[in-house]
Amino acid sequence: MVAVASRIRLEDRECPLSTTVQHVGEWWTLLILHDAFDGYTRFDQFQDSLGISSSMLTARLKSLVADGLLERRPYQTNPVRHEYVLTGLGRSLRPVIVALAAWGNSRLAPEERSMILVDAHSRQEVDPVVVDAGTGRRLDDSDAYVFTAGPAAGDAMRDRYRPRPPVSLQPK
Repeated sequence: MVAVASRIRLEDRECPLSTTVQHVGEWWTLLILHDAFDGYTRFDQFQDSLGISSSMLTARLKSLVADGLLERRPYQTNPVRHEYVLTGLGRSLRPVIVALAAWGNSRLAPEERSMILVDAHSRQEVDPVVVDAGTGRRLDDSDAYVFTAGPAAGDAMRDRYRPRPPVSLQPK
């Protein structure tokens, strides 16, 4: 077996953003997950929808199963065929996919959007935002909400988020 180099830097191994990107940061992976949220479960459905090669789809599906985002289940016995169903962990990524799509749409005029998010009952378009569960405040203000080292942070993470003096914007 050939060892494959990790895609994240050693100092980023405890960073939740780096480890998340390692699992879902590949383009095809996000598109497969998007199709799974739309109800696709079978290899041929993913392939027809995405126009992805069989080998690439096989590799991405194996990775999603290994990462616990999809479960591989037989749906036919002769010949054996499998479907790929979102796990709880996989379903928990839906807000991330929704937020990415909303960000993409925010850069387009309404008439240029090919896909929009709507309320399933009223069919009215919705504008998804990420908010703090406790206060309901939007989290897109980088002055009001900042990252800091958490309780399990190692030295590198603590150093990254150590308070630093403000950088002067005034010319010297």
